[in-house]
Amino acid sequence: MSEYALKVDHSRPGQGSETELRSLMLWLSEDESLRRDVRGRIGSGEPAQAAGGTPMGSPGFDLLQLAVGSGLSTGSLVFSVLQWQASRRRPPALTVRHGPYEVTLTGDEADDPEALRRIVAALENGSGGESADADTDGDHGGTA
Repeated sequence: MSEYALKVDHSRPGQGSETELRSLMLWLSEDESLRRDVRGRIGSGEPAQAAGGTPMGSPGFDLLQLAVGSGLSTGSLVFSVLQWQASRRRPPALTVRHGPYEVTLTGDEADDPEALRRIVAALENGSGGESADADTDGDHGGTA
């Protein structure tokens, strides 16, 4: 089994982290190609930091943790997440972490096969061609 963690980017419009992540979890559970191989739960990430590094308030439920069976490819998971983003009126950007590798999905990547290839390569093994992030034009802010 592989583990993935997804977080909503708070700097973009949306319905709130918990609502967005619950919607995504429902989407993944209803996807016929994924439902047997993906198990998820929503939890808390790290609390926000104030100036000086002091934790502020409760982080709430802002992290979707997925356990993915070996029969499912990273590409299938990423494609389903991008389909979910495309179905949203105001799609939130999502940071996807797999082991030490991390990319940010804005939803724009669904129309770019080369960006999809780099995203999958970055999440699978940290290689994505020129860089290991999903940042195809400098505006997406992906990191690895």
